[in-house]
Amino acid sequence: MCPQEGLIPVSTPAGGDGVANRTDPGPGGRTAVVAHPGAELYGSDRVLLESVAALVERGWRTVVVLPGTGPLCGALEDAGAQVEVLDVPVLRKAAMSPRGLLALSARTLLSLPALVRLLRRERPAVLYVSTLTVPVWLLAGALRRVPVVVHVHEAEASAPAPVRLALNAPLLLARRVVVNSDFSLGVLTRAVPGLARRSEVVLNGVPGPAAVVPPREELTGPVRLLYVGRLSSRKGVDVAVEATAELRRRGLDAELDVVGSAFPGYEWFVEQLDRAAAAPELAGRVRRHGFSDAVWDHLASADVLLVPSRLDEPFGNTAVEGRLAARPVVASATSGLLEAVAGSPSCRSVTPGSGVAVADAVAELVDAWPEVREQALRDALLAAERHAPAGYRERLAEQVARAAGVPSSAVAAR
Repeated sequence: MCPQEGLIPVSTPAGGDGVANRTDPGPGGRTAVVAHPGAELYGSDRVLLESVAALVERGWRTVVVLPGTGPLCGALEDAGAQVEVLDVPVLRKAAMSPRGLLALSARTLLSLPALVRLLRRERPAVLYVSTLTVPVWLLAGALRRVPVVVHVHEAEASAPAPVRLALNAPLLLARRVVVNSDFSLGVLTRAVPGLARRSEVVLNGVPGPAAVVPPREELTGPVRLLYVGRLSSRKGVDVAVEATAELRRRGLDAELDVVGSAFPGYEWFVEQLDRAAAAPELAGRVRRHGFSDAVWDHLASADVLLVPSRLDEPFGNTAVEGRLAARPVVASATSGLLEAVAGSPSCRSVTPGSGVAVADAVAELVDAWPEVREQALRDALLAAERHAPAGYRERLAEQVARAAGVPSSAVAAR
């Protein structure tokens, strides 16, 4: 279980000197503090689990700080990490306005003392920040003179230049920057060229299912489409609904399962999505399941995975999961999603935001199903090799060791 939020409050000292008691580090004598912006189990959260596993299995005492509680807490504890909860402000799309940025800045200043106290208590050899969206951690690390590694999962190529500069400039406080794709690296270094020498691409490690359930040999009955991810316009789940309706208008029996939830404040979008799914041609053919960490069960029941993001994606973990499950993927032809499906004959890349384009791609896959099925089975093996968690852990741990000034040989996996 995660501790209760506010374990180290912003305004009330946790101990006589304002610092709670510190537990001893492991046999290696090294502590890593890990900062993450959420507590769910979506793509970036699962990558964090792999990062934490990389540190724990190399002897790091690992303290993970989350802004709230959720299913990620238990998974982190199972991986051997200590979890703490602090109310750290996270940069969301809703804050990208003058008023929103002002409110975020105020919360950032209020949260800073608690972060500094935590770092003083833990005396870490390194601070690993798993996102661009909690820049206050970089400031706290600088104030405590703790080497910082930032893992960039964001790539706002379409944002105005001043916004991209503001998002990426705090990384100048980091000693090492890990990025999850060549696309992300390009966005980063175009915004702040000075980051190039300290940045390196480490492809996401994505664990596959315990066993691959082969795709159906024959598509009898409805074609089963699947969407997994946040419910937002940016992610294009409404495009998946539109594509399902388009297929049915063409006479192809298709149904869609939607697995995911929305950020607080986006309930209006979910209501809009439900109205679209209630259209006569879709009655009973779109099922919304909410968040689920049983992604492999949903993929095993599906025929085709849809990843119809409208905007830039730094990478495409969900697309990789589809490949690992031996399911053909229809993904937007944009940014990191192109890297995620590169070299996969069972995947299709389509115009972002077009339900018709998604429907065309699904129809093409269905028409060539026997061949596509065999391609997907072969592709699962290729994806498993390219995104093997063991390789990811080794490369990530090397970046952390470099930042901390620790020889990689001294923190080899146990």
